[in-house]
Amino acid sequence: MKKIVTVLGARPQFIKASAVSAAIAKADSLDEVVIHTGQHFDANMSDVFFAELGMSKPAYLLNIHGGSHGAMTGRMLSEIERVLMDEKPDAVLVYGDTNSTLAGALAAVKLHIPVAHVEAGLRSFNMRMPEEINRILTDRVSSWLFAPTAAAMQHLMQEGTDSKKIYLVGDVMYDVALYHGARVSPEAGMLGQLNLLPENYVLATVHRAENTDSPERLAAIVDALDSIAKNIRVIWPMHPRTRAVLRQSGRLEQLSKRVTLTEPVGYLDMVQLEKYAALIATDSGGVQKEAFFFGVPCVTLRDETEWVELVAAGWNRLASPAGGDDIHSVIQDALGSRGQSIFPYGDGRAAEMIVSHLSESPGLSSTSSRTSGIL
Repeated sequence: MKKIVTVLGARPQFIKASAVSAAIAKADSLDEVVIHTGQHFDANMSDVFFAELGMSKPAYLLNIHGGSHGAMTGRMLSEIERVLMDEKPDAVLVYGDTNSTLAGALAAVKLHIPVAHVEAGLRSFNMRMPEEINRILTDRVSSWLFAPTAAAMQHLMQEGTDSKKIYLVGDVMYDVALYHGARVSPEAGMLGQLNLLPENYVLATVHRAENTDSPERLAAIVDALDSIAKNIRVIWPMHPRTRAVLRQSGRLEQLSKRVTLTEPVGYLDMVQLEKYAALIATDSGGVQKEAFFFGVPCVTLRDETEWVELVAAGWNRLASPAGGDDIHSVIQDALGSRGQSIFPYGDGRAAEMIVSHLSESPGLSSTSSRTSGIL
């Protein structure tokens, strides 16, 4: 039996891991131990959240959140290293581009434990984004690079990555969307609570620091959504950081008169809201893809996106809050639109392929032969 330690910290990572962890559980040759760094931890990361995903509670909860990027990553690195020295795994599995991702990868590689990176090769080409730094460094030290798209694979090849380390597996988010999307219907849930009809509302999510920390960018987003709400209902499950900033600026009360503001919602509630929306306006990387999986047009409230294939196919449109774009007009034009029929994210078997590659890899040596001491 080969032991995999999975390092997670952000809510989207648990969602992605739900598919891969389920596949690992079915594999006779693999055993998984999950570390939750605590990077995102709130009421929506409770036992109910894991139950919704069909996941067991993490074996380790490090409770590390807040502080600067360096302080957070450093604390995670130290604590993850301690767990790895105790567990002595055969490989460490990380997802995406958070501080938890980088800390897990660095802790592992410094102990000569091979790293598997899910969502490898994604690039925004904006080095001001902490996520871009995290994903590039994680790719550099990983032994298995599981690319979600052909474009991601090409990025890795252009950077000189050994092709033997790269596996085009598709996107685990597609696996997740297929499974959990089939579990929701337009009845009951958030649609029932908010008296919503399918395709008669815009769903908005805003959480990135580049937007919430910029008064100008956030004001452009708020003004656009407030204006759109004159013609179609806008539902905004609001991130605590976004709510605090808007309350401090005095914009929250006025916005709530026209836009329906809710607390962050549970995972299945969010899937329901996404699946039946007329349009999604977001600055989230994962929500952009989920919109596509459910056939919903999307407007991305950022200067760039990693999912360029969705823009090219007409499913996604960029509206920069700082670039002079008329966000209201972009949203209005996107309502009712449809993109091209494309299949860039695989066939819904990404998790199965990832586990197959790990199970069959000669690079995954037995635990007993690995030294995990301080180097």
